[in-house]
Amino acid sequence: MLFRTALAPAFALLAAACVTPVEPASSAFEAAIAPLCGKAFEGRIVTADAQDDDWRAQRVVMHVRTCEPGYITVPLHVGDDHSRTWVLMQVGEAWELRHDHRHEDGSEDALTQYGGFASTPVDALRQEFPADQATKDLFDRENIPVSKTNVWAVEVDPSANIFAYELKRPQRFLRVEFDTSSPVAAPPTPWGWPELD
Repeated sequence: MLFRTALAPAFALLAAACVTPVEPASSAFEAAIAPLCGKAFEGRIVTADAQDDDWRAQRVVMHVRTCEPGYITVPLHVGDDHSRTWVLMQVGEAWELRHDHRHEDGSEDALTQYGGFASTPVDALRQEFPADQATKDLFDRENIPVSKTNVWAVEVDPSANIFAYELKRPQRFLRVEFDTSSPVAAPPTPWGWPELD
C-alpha cells in the first residue's frame, strides 16, 4: 500500500505528460476566412457617401496576410497608402476588431488600435463591432466625438464570393466589398509590420 501511494504522484505526472492539448475548434466565421488566407483581393466601395470619393478614385486591395488560431490580420491598401491593418482576435466567445494605423516609418498614428468586441455570436459570418469604451475615450482625446457611435462590421459570404468591411453611424455609411473569386497579386508589406517568412 505504501509503495502504491508513493508512486501515485509519478503516475499522475506521466498521465498528464501523455495528454496532448487540444486547440478549441475554429468558429464558423474563422473557418469561412481560412480559404482566403495568404490571398489578396480587389474591392470596390458600394456605398455613396461623398466622404469616400478619395478612396473611390483609387485601387483598394485587402490582403488576408496572417491566419493563426483566433488571430487574423488583414491589411487594407488604398492606392499607395499601406497604413491600415484590420486585426481580428477571438477573445473567449467573442471576436475583437482593432484598427492598426501606422506611418510610413512604422510608428503608430495617434489614431490607432480603435475598435471593439463583437455584439454578434462567435459563429456568425457577419460580425458587428460597436466602439468600446477605450475607443470612445480615444475619439474624445482626438476631438472626433461623432465617431463614438461607430459600429464596424466584417462579413464573409462564401456563397457570393464576398468579403466586406463596413463603418456605420448616424449620417455615415461606408461599405467596401472584395471579390474573393479573383485573387490579385499581394500588395507590399503594410507599414510597420514585419516581412513574412
